[in-house]
Amino acid sequence: MPRSRVLRAYLEEARAECLRYLRSPGFLIPTMLLPTVFYLMFGIFLGRANGPDAPRYLLAAYGTFGVMAPGLFGFGLALAMERDNGLLTLKRALPMPPNAYLLGKMSMAMVVAACVAILLLSMATFLAHVPLTGAQMLALFFTDILGVLPFCAMGLWLGTLLKGQGAPSLVNLVYLPMSFLSGLWFPLNIMPRFIQEIAPIWPSYHLNRLALSAVGLGSTDGTLVRVIVLIGFTVAFVGLAARRLRRHG
Repeated sequence: MPRSRVLRAYLEEARAECLRYLRSPGFLIPTMLLPTVFYLMFGIFLGRANGPDAPRYLLAAYGTFGVMAPGLFGFGLALAMERDNGLLTLKRALPMPPNAYLLGKMSMAMVVAACVAILLLSMATFLAHVPLTGAQMLALFFTDILGVLPFCAMGLWLGTLLKGQGAPSLVNLVYLPMSFLSGLWFPLNIMPRFIQEIAPIWPSYHLNRLALSAVGLGSTDGTLVRVIVLIGFTVAFVGLAARRLRRHG
């Protein structure tokens, strides 16, 4: 096909995925509501009681928590259900570019992550009055948008392992404990030592460190290392998912 038609196929698949999930309240409402409600309660109402930097710290932490969900659920849950009901088989039989399905879901996850980041930044600015510069806001915004990609890859891999009916609970068993063990709900320095030692094995830990650096609460010395680690997580999970899909469909 001409390149213009191939590009249009990619764009139409991305548009269809975005519209599909934006019209799905069962996916969209919890994804948008959880991080914003948590930030409202703990970052705004109770944040100042824990120190002047608490609202800023929790903005980064709940931003990471919020962008994990579109990747894990948008890929993991959706792929598991689409494998069960035959939609994935149908899509693979259609005359569409082979990577359009993957890029369409990635686009959807990034759009939702952008919405979560905008909501949290608006709450931090207008309700919590967190003193952020324009550069810090942009840094956090793009960190959250690009930070969804490792979780898209993890969700893709989980979707190849799970069945449709059991997928929601099993994805939650990954999502919630990983958030807790990465220090997104409580600072790691007040948690048991063994949790602090295993925290770096989770991609959410590295993304949260980048988010904290973006808002001025962390050192930027390890930024490149953390980016490389997150890219490594993404490549590894995509490779595992592709291998399993080739073998089991």
